[in-house]
Amino acid sequence: MNYTIKSFEEYQQVYQESVQNPEAFWANIAEQFVWKKKWDKVLDWNFEEPNVKWFVNGKLNITENCLDRHLQSRGNKLALIWEPNDPKERFIRYTYRELHEKVCQMANVLKNNGIKKGDRVCIYLPMIPELMISVLACARIGAIHSVIFAGFSANAIADRVQDAQASVIITSDGLNRGTKQIPVKRVIDEALEGNTSVQRVIVAERLGWAVNMEDGRDVWLHEELKKVDKDCPAEEMDAEDMLFVLYTSGSTGKPKGVVHTCGGYMVWSDYTFRNVFQYQESDIYWCTADVGWITGHSYLVYGPLLSGATTVMFEGIPTYPDAGRFWQIVDKFGVNIFYTAPTAIRSLMAAGLDHVLSYSLDSLKVLGSVGEPINEEAWHWYNIHVGKERCPVVDTWWQTETGGIMLSALAGISPLKPSHAGHPLPGVQPILIDQNGQEIKENEVEGYLCMKFPWPGIIRTTYGDHERCHQSYFANYPGLYFTGDGAKRDKNGMYRIIGRVDDVINVSGHRFGTAEIENAINQHKKVVESAVVGFPHDIKGQGIYAYVICDELPQNPDHMRAEIIESIVEHIGKIAKPDKIQFVSGLPKTRSGKIMRRILRKVAEGETTSLGDTSTLLDPNIVDEIIEGAL
Repeated sequence: MNYTIKSFEEYQQVYQESVQNPEAFWANIAEQFVWKKKWDKVLDWNFEEPNVKWFVNGKLNITENCLDRHLQSRGNKLALIWEPNDPKERFIRYTYRELHEKVCQMANVLKNNGIKKGDRVCIYLPMIPELMISVLACARIGAIHSVIFAGFSANAIADRVQDAQASVIITSDGLNRGTKQIPVKRVIDEALEGNTSVQRVIVAERLGWAVNMEDGRDVWLHEELKKVDKDCPAEEMDAEDMLFVLYTSGSTGKPKGVVHTCGGYMVWSDYTFRNVFQYQESDIYWCTADVGWITGHSYLVYGPLLSGATTVMFEGIPTYPDAGRFWQIVDKFGVNIFYTAPTAIRSLMAAGLDHVLSYSLDSLKVLGSVGEPINEEAWHWYNIHVGKERCPVVDTWWQTETGGIMLSALAGISPLKPSHAGHPLPGVQPILIDQNGQEIKENEVEGYLCMKFPWPGIIRTTYGDHERCHQSYFANYPGLYFTGDGAKRDKNGMYRIIGRVDDVINVSGHRFGTAEIENAINQHKKVVESAVVGFPHDIKGQGIYAYVICDELPQNPDHMRAEIIESIVEHIGKIAKPDKIQFVSGLPKTRSGKIMRRILRKVAEGETTSLGDTSTLLDPNIVDEIIEGAL
């Protein structure tokens, strides 16, 4: 079973096939998997509603393709290597056979606790093996998993649990993150105050802490595991049954649940993993992303396991106990393929070269970057000091909504160009659109990045609100999927992403809707109104700059800033803390009341000489005041 492209000429030929006859192309790739029943039709789609179905009426279970089909030939191969936060603690290794047993046991625990096909299970766990096992156990029995990043606050969890109407939460007593130990279960207890959908909370032991256990609702995972056996048949799923819901920030205050389904997502995550990283059978692969984000779903869990790879999972952070931690792990396990975020790279650059030079890094063959476009300086540092100029750097562009990588070099095969994602993967048909919605066909241009044809990993809907999916991705340019990003295409057809064109800020690869942060700021009783924009940040890519109007100018601005940050941490989590909070008496608004964010962005970026026309503002003087008080 090998459909890995081997040369750039082959890429060009395969790409043409995928565009000229997509159905035959994807049918051929899907043949490689285990299906309980073959599909009747490869693709049925329109982008108007939108309605996209891949492998129509095909029946399968994704976990049989991640685990069972490998047992005969790869049963004793390592599937998972788990490295704890503290380097002094022992790592854990599971073979494919052992992981299969663990997943079946966990699936039986879920069944024992009343979970059945179609139920939603929220998973709020640190980066421990139980997180991967829980995700696969849900898929095994046809429950829909919704992983919530274990840094989100109780309010953010409550919103997501409520939206998904989850009946079970899987969590832990606490988590380790660097020098900190965080009480995870306490956050869940707070999130569930007033909740009516959750019947059961299953608690994994990580820190050995005594935690509050509510009678009739909360159970310990280790006690539940004693009651079950290691055999759990995989539930038959339709190719278009929901596999998971993953919440991403929207441009309104309410997070939106991106829905991916079983068949297309399986084919896409496997195909992109093999080709982008040029994965080979003996490779040790490490993606540093948290499973709470789409990268962790597609390229820590599903993609590697579908391909029969050995995947490394790390509980800790890149700078603990020091900034050499990533490189120590690379050497320890002989990692061949390393996939991380530009934010991590920039923070390690800032820590100095000594931490990198202490390690050999000889095992590395391929480096990857994900989460946001990687700036040239970080690209060169990564290439020279980590890859020793012998490892291709694949700068992957994709989104929660695309399910997997869309634009990228194929490692060692495609041409590389710093800060350019590169060419589209087979099956991806990108186009650039001008402000009038017309396609720009020539090269050396820039425009809005859209897709004119579906790929197997495309978003199917937003959970419980299909119209929101339509409005967010398909309404702007009828007949096209709109990515929300601007892009440039060079003379060789390589794409460079130039950033969001909507009100979304990308902080360390994590997307936040400005409305979501404003909503949290506005909860403060003294805040009248706020506006949030992104600005360039050396480490995080984008920082958060908040302009805040209070009922009166604060006597003690620092004290007020601390209170506002507290409100944001409570409603979203620490990850959304603003870098700068400026108190203002007004905001630049048009006569119709629309905030001119363009002006606020320019001020945040320190570019106050090119603000453009401000004559249409209700009060142009407010701009001078904002510039004068800029931080």
